[in-house]
Amino acid sequence: MATQPLILKTACVVGGSGFVASLLVKLLLEKGYAVNTTVRNPDDQKKVSHLLSLESLGNLKIFRADLTDEASFGAPIAGCDLVFHVATPVNFASEDPENDMIKPAIQGVVNVLKACAKSGTVKRVVLTSSAAAVSINELNGTGLVMDEENWTDIDFLTSVKPPTWGYPASKTLAEKAAWKFAKENNIDLITVIPTLMAGPSLTPDVPSSIGLGMSLITGNEFLINGLKGMQMLSGSISISHVEDVCRAHIFVAEKESASGRYICCAVNSSVPELAKFLNKRYPQYKVPTDFGDFPSKAKLIISSEKLIKEGFSFKYGIEDIYDQSVAYFKAKELLQN
Repeated sequence: MATQPLILKTACVVGGSGFVASLLVKLLLEKGYAVNTTVRNPDDQKKVSHLLSLESLGNLKIFRADLTDEASFGAPIAGCDLVFHVATPVNFASEDPENDMIKPAIQGVVNVLKACAKSGTVKRVVLTSSAAAVSINELNGTGLVMDEENWTDIDFLTSVKPPTWGYPASKTLAEKAAWKFAKENNIDLITVIPTLMAGPSLTPDVPSSIGLGMSLITGNEFLINGLKGMQMLSGSISISHVEDVCRAHIFVAEKESASGRYICCAVNSSVPELAKFLNKRYPQYKVPTDFGDFPSKAKLIISSEKLIKEGFSFKYGIEDIYDQSVAYFKAKELLQN
């Protein structure tokens, strides 16, 4: 009896031009997947040049699609075994987060899942959520452990409206909407919950998350205040390498036993602890270590125990994450030697 040839899987990556998505496209192509990816405007050379450069790696097709237009996802998702929904609207400066981020994020998730349900071929959907959907709450103290059972407190966000509240609210409500739709429509959904990401990027522009993670080294006061705000709001400075986050997406997509939510976090720290580490490792950048009465300890850690128990192992620790981010910033001429 002839053995069946191995049929390479087809994956669709929604929102392919971003930091995580473009590296995910690259890793999938390198694993032999045929990849469809969506961008809002395929004719914008500056926005898609890094995707076009991946075409030499394998079978990559770029489609035009918009999160607000359900019909636009029919073609890119048709015939795919896996769908990775990575796109999310981000606008930290928004005066109207409800209409700029929250509604489009929920609508986008539902539109993509509707197209998956209609396709008849999609076996599993992996949604990129965020640690911002897990750890924001009014609990006090230190040493708290947050895992996949935890959800950000939406009532707190919408009533207190702390700075940048629209982003965690959009990620939390979009993930909850995804779970509701998936259960009602019998879709095999898995969510990956990454923390702040750093490491080199394929994108033409430097992603905001790397800028935030590198702010103590670059001395950008605005972003350092953003980092402090992040610790005060989410309870910690928790960091992962973007490649590990992409590897985790593929790992849970391929692992038959995987189910539910998976936190992807390599390192838990605080602003003062991170500053001390960076000051010692890169003395040439004179990273400040005095933060006055700012809390030196994070109030919580975000645990990746479930992902690790499933069999995943992180490739990059804090040293690698920052060595590679520093090298990337030097290559972009954003740091001196």
